Amino acid sequence: MRVVSTSSLPIDLAAAIPTATVEVPGTWVGIARTNLEAADALVCLLLDRIDASVLARSPKLRVIANCAVGYDNIDLDAATRAGVCVTNTPDVLTEATAELAFALMLAAARHIAEGDRLVRSRQWQGWRLDQLIGIQLAGKTLGVIGLGRIGRAVARRGEAFGMRVISANRDPLGIDRVFAEADVVSLHCPLTPATRHLVNAARLATMKPTAILVNTARGGCIDDRALVTALERGQIFAAALDVFANEPEIDERFYDCPRLVLAPHIGSATTEARTQMARLCAEAVVDALAGKRPANLVNPEVWPEVWRG
Repeated sequence: MRVVSTSSLPIDLAAAIPTATVEVPGTWVGIARTNLEAADALVCLLLDRIDASVLARSPKLRVIANCAVGYDNIDLDAATRAGVCVTNTPDVLTEATAELAFALMLAAARHIAEGDRLVRSRQWQGWRLDQLIGIQLAGKTLGVIGLGRIGRAVARRGEAFGMRVISANRDPLGIDRVFAEADVVSLHCPLTPATRHLVNAARLATMKPTAILVNTARGGCIDDRALVTALERGQIFAAALDVFANEPEIDERFYDCPRLVLAPHIGSATTEARTQMARLCAEAVVDALAGKRPANLVNPEVWPEVWRG
């Protein structure tokens, strides 16, 4: 059995999968530079786009362990047609991502990034009554779009801050209500055809001029042009983004956009979360190659009795 990874991991993958030959690069090399010809299992990242062409050069592949909760980087239908199991890593990054979402809320509400830049510029002249006036979260309404594990964890933090919490999942009317009523809207939905550009010009226009938008879900959930326009016109108070539609490239307008906090996709970037994510990937590979249905299988229809034999 041969297991390949597109990236280094925070665990010893070879030790975690002792029954196979394991190949791990020193850093992320990407799917294009990964030899899949004899691979039985693949461990990959969100950066790796797995489509039919990748599967076509992977004739022996039986399992793809995606080191992430989301799996929109993988053509799930193509993988299923090819008889390849796809797994993800839910639960273990819930608290880390919820913490980052709340940190972004605070950074946007209290001008943390602007304050840091002011102090580092050596131009700060001391305390002023009207300097970097922000918005207090206590007593405000937090709107959560996508009340899954991470969304619920963010809601708990909002309640602890004395915020009223409202939420919506798939119902368009419920989503519209959240945008109209909330002081902070935090996105925690997967990227699907239904959620692509969920944040559009029409919904931004219904938000309060004092409202904040936070995205730790997927960049494609936001219409970038509409967001920049809303910020430039002062339609909303601020926004904070940890994810982008075409990572690592981002919309050029973001760099100079006012009241916009940018983070480099670090929602799960804690030692605890990333280590557990890698362990779940290793466990999925071990189980699948042993003929045992792996946990966190996202395409269960690929697991017929004949495959397990």
